[in-house]
Amino acid sequence: MDINNVAVIGAGTMGAGIAQICAQRGWNTRLFDTYESSLKNAIININTFWNKGVSLGKNDKEQVNKWSNNLEIYTDISKAVFAADLVIEAVPEKMSLKKEIFLKLDKLTTAETLLATNTSSLSISEIANVTNNPGRVIGMHFFNPVPIMKLLEIIRHDKCTEKTIRAAESIGSELGKTTILVNDFPGFATSRLGVVLGNEAIRMLSEGVASASDIDTAMMLGYKHPIGPLELTDLVGLDVRRDILNNLAESLADDSYLPHPLLNKLVNDGELGSKTSMGIYDWSNGVKSDRNDL
Repeated sequence: MDINNVAVIGAGTMGAGIAQICAQRGWNTRLFDTYESSLKNAIININTFWNKGVSLGKNDKEQVNKWSNNLEIYTDISKAVFAADLVIEAVPEKMSLKKEIFLKLDKLTTAETLLATNTSSLSISEIANVTNNPGRVIGMHFFNPVPIMKLLEIIRHDKCTEKTIRAAESIGSELGKTTILVNDFPGFATSRLGVVLGNEAIRMLSEGVASASDIDTAMMLGYKHPIGPLELTDLVGLDVRRDILNNLAESLADDSYLPHPLLNKLVNDGELGSKTSMGIYDWSNGVKSDRNDL
């Protein structure tokens, strides 16, 4: 599949990261969000990443200028997706919101446009079935931080065409990702395992088994995880992890997936992880440190 124009819907952490790597690939990339403030923050974060690369000698200013020219921001979704070859939705994990967006995308794009959702747990089939052509809809689950993480989880549903699957795999390869193909099942392969591990780590923290940093170190050194489950939860967002767990509990009719009360408390208190400077760890000084009040 030839890609020239890409639209990314949602300028949060994931949407910004996806837009960044698409721009780096050389594709004309349009990042859409209803909030100008979100778009401005996304551009700031992308430029910070690129400029850090310059300081580390990983890229140069000429490359950054070229990448920046490939990236545009929009608050009008119709303009953002006009003539797009690929649209990747990356809005919060709320089924009603995703359905609303895909209803719009179905009307605003041509039948040849590949429509992808970055959902980490919601049913791809349910999202696809609001469109008139569900065969062109697929799950493309990226991982945070998108520019660094090599995995791309591709999720097929029962109406997804082989052409769409092959195109998604090709796009992943073009973006430098290793792809895995999984079936449309609650939590897919990665989220189901990841959130359960994170939820159990939170339970251990609340029970006083060990500090957050020691639990994370145990998994990094004992099981060769590149990052501990508690730090990862903070980076992904406690609200995101909570929503995934609730979705799994409902979809699988299994209360063992329900988020631990400590996770619910932190989310209700607005302590969502690194993005709010406070979560399982204290990030207020830009460096994570153990909290004494959990």
